[in-house]
Amino acid sequence: MRHTPSNMSDQVAKRFTLLLRWTADTFFSGRYGHRAVVLETVAAVPGMVAGMWTHLKSLRQMKTGYGPKIRTLLAEAENERMHLMTFLEVAKPNWLERMIVLIAQAVFWHLFFFIYVFFPRTAHRIVGYFEEEAVISYTDYLAQIDANPELNIPAPAIAIEYWNLPANAMLRDVVIAVRADEQGHSDVNHAFADDYDKGIAG
Repeated sequence: MRHTPSNMSDQVAKRFTLLLRWTADTFFSGRYGHRAVVLETVAAVPGMVAGMWTHLKSLRQMKTGYGPKIRTLLAEAENERMHLMTFLEVAKPNWLERMIVLIAQAVFWHLFFFIYVFFPRTAHRIVGYFEEEAVISYTDYLAQIDANPELNIPAPAIAIEYWNLPANAMLRDVVIAVRADEQGHSDVNHAFADDYDKGIAG
């Protein structure tokens, strides 16, 4: 399900996401495995930033009630980290792509931290839209695998263990599992953004 922007905050979040999408398309085009390595490095940042900040907020305010949100956000970050670990086995990034990963993570960490501290609703909406684009990218990846069966290599052992896949699982099965994760993250972050509109955000 895709969220339609309803106000200026949503429009900013959407346009920011489309800028990131354009950058990924420009650098990686149809090289979806390598694209996943870089994007999953960035995708693992928001959950950690938001979880950490919410944790510190709970400590500062000396209030309970933040636990479920903290656990959800940190679980999201861990899930995205496992996406990265999986695609590292598939794509084998070169030194240039590893440098891009380092630079992208450093820049995006500080940028997203600033956005989350001062505009948390927009930050969650950005992640919601970002994950929507991830779903599209992984759908395109599936189409590429279907059109080129030689790309459908055996699933890495780390993916089989993490998603509890059959021992004979293939890359296509992994991409389907990852896509489902991304859709879940999109739904959760859009819901967190909506909570600010309802006045019940943590």
